[in-house]
Amino acid sequence: MTDAFEGGDEVEVLVVGGGLVGLSTAMFLAQHGVASLTVEQLSCGSPLQRAAFFHMRTLELFRTAGIEDEVRRRSMEEFEPEGAVVMVETLAGHNVLDVIPGLNVGVDALSPCRRLFITQPGLEPILRARAERAGARVLAGTAVVGLVQDARGVVATVRDVATGRERRLRAKYLVGADGAHSKVRELLGIELDGRGVFSNSITIYFRAPMAPLLTGRKAMSVIYVKNAELSGFIRLDKDAHSGFLAVNTVGDTSKPEAANPANNISEPRLIELVRASVGVPDMPVTIDGVARWRATSDIARRFGEGRIFLAGDAAHVMPPNGGYGGNTGIHDAHNLAWKLALVLKGVAGPELLSTYDMERRPAATFTVEQAYTRYVTRSATYLGAKDFQPLANDFDIELGYLYRSPAILSEGETDRVHEDPHVSFGRLGARAPHLWLEQDGLPVSTIDLFCRAFVLIAAPDGAGWAEAARSVAQGITGLELEAHVVGRDGLRDREARFASAHGLTSSGAVLVRPDGFVAWRAASMAGDPAQAFSNALTSILMR
Repeated sequence: MTDAFEGGDEVEVLVVGGGLVGLSTAMFLAQHGVASLTVEQLSCGSPLQRAAFFHMRTLELFRTAGIEDEVRRRSMEEFEPEGAVVMVETLAGHNVLDVIPGLNVGVDALSPCRRLFITQPGLEPILRARAERAGARVLAGTAVVGLVQDARGVVATVRDVATGRERRLRAKYLVGADGAHSKVRELLGIELDGRGVFSNSITIYFRAPMAPLLTGRKAMSVIYVKNAELSGFIRLDKDAHSGFLAVNTVGDTSKPEAANPANNISEPRLIELVRASVGVPDMPVTIDGVARWRATSDIARRFGEGRIFLAGDAAHVMPPNGGYGGNTGIHDAHNLAWKLALVLKGVAGPELLSTYDMERRPAATFTVEQAYTRYVTRSATYLGAKDFQPLANDFDIELGYLYRSPAILSEGETDRVHEDPHVSFGRLGARAPHLWLEQDGLPVSTIDLFCRAFVLIAAPDGAGWAEAARSVAQGITGLELEAHVVGRDGLRDREARFASAHGLTSSGAVLVRPDGFVAWRAASMAGDPAQAFSNALTSILMR
């Protein structure tokens, strides 16, 4: 990254952290027409080929941002597209347990998108390019050293890492996406709650001729390794000649030092660990790098203060099991971006921003707990932990988390934070379900209708709702709202599933927020649809 900021020292949104979540924030803001400046302490991205597992919901967000195809092409260059999650004693041995039979088993019924792996060095340039095409800027080699809020916004003191020169940047809002050791969180004085550190782990990036060990075996996306020497997991690239090994414990787990693989990261020791995981004592191994990290399950006590918000690892840190960390951070960014955009444009009241914490912190807490469950039952059974939640289905975590806030009208729901997305049926606070419809003669997922605007979709006999929505929207300057009637205007439901999938009668309608979550629905036609819709929209926008 090598860019100068040419737009002056005042911006609408300042994003701190130019990694996965920070660049996603900039991209989603740009998607809504909001200019941002991202400051990143590093002068260039990490050279280590850190691979990340991206879930259906994240790919849906990339799809609405127009980068899904590019991300998938890059993924195909780097990794096999499908594969199982297995547990082995060594890569050379047989599978001890099939944890997940296939990366995308069952996903087609729930989403138009499929899970994939891609390295962060492969993904981050795609995110950045998409954001920059829409006006976002990135300032590399720049660290935030001070923050002050006032009635107009936030003043950030930033320091050029190379020269030490300091200057001030003013923003109306600031998003701290600067990782687990967040300076923004530190400056705000926001503490983390959690279990503390339960492993000082390492990730070893290496090259070795492993392809012969995989001959005749089904594709494997993630390979958990558990033997007398170590416990961790392996991820291999497409040609099985390089990859990484994450190590959580070494040696006898009855001894405290077992949870501290980072105590010895000499090259000979790293080669020993790779060979112990592969199961070939004399395999030639080249070490490309090593990263230390702490296995924790922590969550910030609040996701912001005033005009400053936390996202990603700055707000929550979790074990890597399940690959939930990066996905959760991207979902934070997506939830926050449209709210910032509507407040900045004067479409919504500033109180809408308070719903970010209300919605994302419970969802993130649930995900943190589920990552911990997977860690102590898969990677660290030696802990004998009893303080974990029952294992929830992966689909519940990826697609089934539920929001409760004033930006979601209530139907008397419980405090449940997740459910099976197969049975959400357009429930308020749930992600709007994926259905294949037909638009202008071509297949279209309902997910494709939810890009940046509020979207009202009426069942076949609910045309009055669409007329009312369009009329109400005209009275709110700057509001983007699209209205569709199934069976009209080129939108067809050949399988007649739309109404039942959203809990509607043939005259009902549903309102989906710009982030794809159901904000309001009417099971059937009201006596005065314009008044009913106006009341609902005014409440959701907190005007």
